[in-house]
Amino acid sequence: MVSIIIPIYNAKKWIKDTIENILNQTYDNLELILVDDNSKDGTRKILKQYENKSNIKIIYLAKNRGPGIARNIGLKYAKGRYICFQDADDLWDKDKLKKQLAFMKKKGCAFSYTGFKYIKKNNKLKTVHIQEELDYKKALKDIRILTNSVMFDLEKIDIRLLQMKNINAEDIETWYKILKEGYTAYGIDEPLTFYRLRKDSRSGNKLKSAKDRWNIYRKEEDLNILKSSYYFANYVLNSVRKRMF
Repeated sequence: MVSIIIPIYNAKKWIKDTIENILNQTYDNLELILVDDNSKDGTRKILKQYENKSNIKIIYLAKNRGPGIARNIGLKYAKGRYICFQDADDLWDKDKLKKQLAFMKKKGCAFSYTGFKYIKKNNKLKTVHIQEELDYKKALKDIRILTNSVMFDLEKIDIRLLQMKNINAEDIETWYKILKEGYTAYGIDEPLTFYRLRKDSRSGNKLKSAKDRWNIYRKEEDLNILKSSYYFANYVLNSVRKRMF
């Protein structure tokens, strides 16, 4: 079984499409864990429509905790061998789970991720290609792992490594933490996930994202100024390349 964890905050515009997109996957041995992070916009009204679904677990938080903590809470309820994360406003190709599971079984790996497409406001798509293999040193220079593209095999990796810190860019810090433990991430260079690029999102704010990445290098990875500057320059260059049309 695959456990899919979605942190949700003020996502009434997208959450129904995201849920239905997962329920319509060609692989159906799954459970969906929805963690509402104290939404205020009517999201909970939509979620209540799914409370009687046997393969959906909904958790309502009494106060806003942030996406990393919401995912950690979702992990506590996960029953599947495989773990995926999805964001409340993003989508998957209908064969995403089926193809990624087959890939992981063939590779015998603990950690995989997929290629993706950006969805801009005008619905124009941009495909982003990914590396076939990624270790810690390569990832510091260029990491193209989207949170909504990952899959982990809990028979090969400790679930505690998936726990995220309550910081900005908590997902990137988590991938670095896992790779630093000696794991290799294996990529399917096919756009099986669709990422909605929004100006009001954290990732949509380029200056904020850049600051977050610098803090990851300096504070979380404890790199010196020279190494941080080198990896940060590569991050900026690769970010520009990814988003160019």
